[in-house]
Amino acid sequence: MVVDQSKLLKRLLEVTRNLGTSVDLETYLRSILSAASELTESESASLMEYDEISRELTFKYVPWFHRDAISSARIPLDLSAAGWAFLNIKPLIINDVKNDSRHYSKIDELAGFTTRSLLAVPLLLHGKPVGVFEVFNKKNESYYTEDDIALLEALSALATTAMQNEILEGNVISYQSEARDLDRLKNEFIAITSHELRTPLGLILGHSTFLRELIGDKHQEQVDAIIRNATRLKEIIESLSSVDNYQTGGARIRQRKISIARVIEDVVASFREMALQKNITLKVMLAGGQELFVDADGSKVAIALSNLLKNAITFTNQGGHVIIHSELQSKFVKVSIEDDGVGIPAEELPHVFDRFYQVESHLTRKHGGMGLGLSVAKVMIEMHGGRIWAESTEGIGSTFTFLLPVKLKIDEAEHIQPFAE
Repeated sequence: MVVDQSKLLKRLLEVTRNLGTSVDLETYLRSILSAASELTESESASLMEYDEISRELTFKYVPWFHRDAISSARIPLDLSAAGWAFLNIKPLIINDVKNDSRHYSKIDELAGFTTRSLLAVPLLLHGKPVGVFEVFNKKNESYYTEDDIALLEALSALATTAMQNEILEGNVISYQSEARDLDRLKNEFIAITSHELRTPLGLILGHSTFLRELIGDKHQEQVDAIIRNATRLKEIIESLSSVDNYQTGGARIRQRKISIARVIEDVVASFREMALQKNITLKVMLAGGQELFVDADGSKVAIALSNLLKNAITFTNQGGHVIIHSELQSKFVKVSIEDDGVGIPAEELPHVFDRFYQVESHLTRKHGGMGLGLSVAKVMIEMHGGRIWAESTEGIGSTFTFLLPVKLKIDEAEHIQPFAE
């Protein structure tokens, strides 16, 4: 009996469309087995997958009336028609199983089923067999044909895709869970380490500063080195704590009206010596000489600007230029730090604000740093409801820009202030 082609195409289209829906795997496989039985005019169908540990085939899905009897059964590769199709990676038709020793009759005994004929095709993933799809007992005493093989191969491809999707989705969920656990452990480690280092580091700085006042010039250089490096450690700890507090929601801001122009002037003054050592020209350009008042936490904005300015000076060569622009744009104040330094490769640009991310290891070895400064600047700005971004051309320079809202409503402030002192 010839299957109506329009009916066949309609049924295949239906099964294919269902692959993209949210139905569970069992429901989808049930629809595939139903379509296989219907379109090949068979009494039953089954789908098996390969168990790499036992090196046998196991039933992935069978009709409900056989499920209890054979769901836990195993099919040896060397004693079954399904195993032959799997090992040879090609379809197998047996139109009279009584005269073919490849039929594994034990499954018939378990299911109370009599197999007269069968068609088996391997389930292939990237050319490698991962299971077998079978249909049994062609109706009306007919024989399985090449058309049946083509049809079953098409359905087996859909079944393989569905099974692979389930595996991938499971892997994604597992990886996401692992990532959350790792992130939690990382945050706990940072919080505990930062807390435990604060006290001894404070004592080192306190006693070192006291000793500097007592000892003579002979050991002044050594004490200054202790204070300088202890201060650097203190900055690292504060940066770690700042980002961690923001991400865990344990931070606050102290909101008041501040002058962005004055913040810029104070920060630039603190970096004059660093710029002078590299013969870098620092220039401030305030639009119209305005104060540019905003509702913000001045100390936090200063920290953000300091990290951006330090980054610009660090990666600008001797004799270069760093320019700080600021202007009022509608309801925001815009501040940009422009340099003519080494620039950032295009592929690195989307990651420059990630915590611990360092652009090109050779630059890191030359200039030092842990990849925290820009991430700190980012959270300092975002906690105010602002936005920060970077633009750069490798070998020409970079521009880091942030926007701060002029007015920060009280209810908004309470929602977005995540920083602690």
